[in-house]
Amino acid sequence: MKKICLISLFSILTFNTMTQEKIVQTAGRTQLGEFAPKFAELNDDVLFGEVWSRTDKLGLRDRSLVTITSLISQGITDNSLVYHLQSAKNNGITRTEIAEIITHISFYAGWPKAWAAFNLAKGVWAEDTAGEDAKAAFQREMIFSIGEPNTAYAEYFIGNSYLAPVSREQVNISNVTFEPRCRNNWHIHRATDGGGQMLVGVAGRGWYQEEGKPAVEILPGTVIHIPANVKHWHGAAADNWFAHLAFDVLGEKGSTEGWEPVTDEEYDELK
Repeated sequence: MKKICLISLFSILTFNTMTQEKIVQTAGRTQLGEFAPKFAELNDDVLFGEVWSRTDKLGLRDRSLVTITSLISQGITDNSLVYHLQSAKNNGITRTEIAEIITHISFYAGWPKAWAAFNLAKGVWAEDTAGEDAKAAFQREMIFSIGEPNTAYAEYFIGNSYLAPVSREQVNISNVTFEPRCRNNWHIHRATDGGGQMLVGVAGRGWYQEEGKPAVEILPGTVIHIPANVKHWHGAAADNWFAHLAFDVLGEKGSTEGWEPVTDEEYDELK
């Protein structure tokens, strides 16, 4: 029964991420609504409202890639390219990727066009770092959101973690994401009857370890059943981002006790 529920949950969430996203555009009417109303209508309602919104056929990230390639190839490096570069960034294209994309385009479109495009792209991705690129790339690996920085529980983690609530009805489910080497402290889910926690690997590679036992590798699809009143920790591998779903198991008089951090010496013993 639990397996059926999990399959249903993943099916629903996968379906939701694949549903068609409607694009709303008003630039045409704002800039040309009085001067060229028909062009404004075609721009806002057809190009963006219909063509760009066909995300069930081709995702926004791929549409951005096709568009900026076309504009750069034609030597169009005005505000329209800036707009589409910003859209490409919003649609998940990272700083590392845009640099490689324009480099590739340069051999087909021409060196001067690439130089002009690079000057604009540097401004759009100016605040990004390699770490942000890695985070964005990891986000594309999974259907769940990375969420927001897990600041409320930061004192119980070594490194940066992120929290995204998945469900707060019937069963409490969260997607927890760990940057490389991030892990939570040794802790115990207390309960007088029932209780504990269940983890399901979503993306990347991580570890789970109970006190006195060897660490267990967690990969996408790995299910970890954590009994109540067992001291343990979990987190990312040293060279991988990692995310798991955390299911709270109901129990009598449940609570969580935080213990000491997992030291670097303990962590570095993992293979």
